[in-house]
Amino acid sequence: MARVLYYLRNAAREACPQGYFVAKRSRLFDWLSDADLVEIETRLGYYNKLTLPFSIPSKSHAISRTSRARSRYYFDFMEAARYFEGDLRVNTLFGDVVDVPEYPTFVKSRPVGDGNENSVLMKLDKFRHFQRVADPLPFLAKQSKLVWRGSANNARRRVVLEQFHDHSLFDVGATGDDAPVDWQKPFLTIGEQLRFRYILSIEGYDVATNLKWIMSSNSLCFSPKPRFETWFMEGRLEAGRHYVEIQDDMADLEEKFRYYEAHPEEAEKIVREAQKYVTQFFNERQEFILSLLVVEKYLHLSGQIHSSAALAILDGAREKGLDDVLASTMVA
Repeated sequence: MARVLYYLRNAAREACPQGYFVAKRSRLFDWLSDADLVEIETRLGYYNKLTLPFSIPSKSHAISRTSRARSRYYFDFMEAARYFEGDLRVNTLFGDVVDVPEYPTFVKSRPVGDGNENSVLMKLDKFRHFQRVADPLPFLAKQSKLVWRGSANNARRRVVLEQFHDHSLFDVGATGDDAPVDWQKPFLTIGEQLRFRYILSIEGYDVATNLKWIMSSNSLCFSPKPRFETWFMEGRLEAGRHYVEIQDDMADLEEKFRYYEAHPEEAEKIVREAQKYVTQFFNERQEFILSLLVVEKYLHLSGQIHSSAALAILDGAREKGLDDVLASTMVA
């Protein structure tokens, strides 16, 4: 049902002239007056790290000509982009992106770290990646095992399957036919995995899809340090605070498991911090404002929008202090 509603909502948006949304953009400033401007400014700088003016390359496309080949990426990008004139030009690269583009480009994912400024993050394919699960089981009521399911499509996943597919404390298995038979186990739904205290998250081609729903649950997330990041800001996650970090070769997986079994109060503290972290991504109004600002900053630095009141307000939040900015915004 949720999938049907997602497509119906986006079909309704598509039916409206783009000018209708462009005319509404000024209402953004009313929303900013109630928002956490300091947090918005910080996150905007994380998603769109561009600081210097740049020229749009010839291979860019008009917003109105954005590819519809990947429908969910298209709908999620246009949710914010349709509030700008359709002839303004952008670069988009939809799908699992693991390299930094040559030119500033809107993407879903990028490598964690420095030198990734050309990868401008947007909240794309959010129907798949941003799930908030209902988890009625408290941590201590769950089964005292670690669970993982997925495809054996990279070295780290093959290591955990090879070492732990028959381990008495773990229920890990490959769900595809491309793995050895003794590694294969039946598919488990999210609800079935939530019966376990510990859930392993291992990146696939780019990010690990299950990381977000694990962190919203009452189970404890085990994961190697993220190499890629999305709108979820995986690069800001702190080991020992938001998740339990394990080595890439999984050498300390059993040791970490036994430690948190012996210290459930520490495990539950991490679970609470993870849930708190996830909450920010389900404030729909703030998320929408941020998406608009990421696009606006891109268009402003590319010289296509010559003034940016919204970005000026955010600069004020950083330089003048939140209270003064809120007061001036409310007067305006």
